[in-house]
Amino acid sequence: MHYDLDVPREARALPHNPLKAIVAPRPIGWISSMSRDGKLNLAPYSFFNAVADDMVAFSSSGRKDAMTFAEEGAEFVCSLATWDLRDGMNDSSAPLPRGESEFAFANLATAPSRKVRPPRVAASPAALECRWLQTVPLVPLDGGTAENFLVIGQVVSIYVDEAFVKDGMVDTGAMHPIMRGGYFDYFHATAETRFQMRRPKGAGEFSGS
Repeated sequence: MHYDLDVPREARALPHNPLKAIVAPRPIGWISSMSRDGKLNLAPYSFFNAVADDMVAFSSSGRKDAMTFAEEGAEFVCSLATWDLRDGMNDSSAPLPRGESEFAFANLATAPSRKVRPPRVAASPAALECRWLQTVPLVPLDGGTAENFLVIGQVVSIYVDEAFVKDGMVDTGAMHPIMRGGYFDYFHATAETRFQMRRPKGAGEFSGS
């Protein structure tokens, strides 16, 4: 089977684009941001990842509040979405009017950040405080108007619940992060699903930096 995006939708081999089901599971960027007038926004983004040792990025389909608030305030925070917080994460994706807080809508408490104005999700076991670097319009091949935007931030402080730090390392599996799949699917990571492999010599081993 070949799914061709260059043909009309009705002529494609599947009723839905399989990209999100193939590029999966994807980490969820649970982004909190604050507008220039102090309004809060919280929204989950599955087009999210670390892009350098101290940088993360998320992609917004359209100029949504998470992106515009991050630009206005020049800051944002990414809280870890976990199994215990899955309902709150899902509720925070509701399309609320600008300035109406998803924290309140999803009944999620805030906790102050150390170096940026937007708060983190208090119940989340980890959060990345970021300063906004730039927004890159993702212009399509035909040169038309960009409908997707890549928001890049530099991490300036990291919060981790000490209960999940063992022998100087973060126990990711114990935090039970959830990840996005295709359609309505999510994945749930646990310590039991974790495995380790050593890279070939010279390929770049773990460093403490």
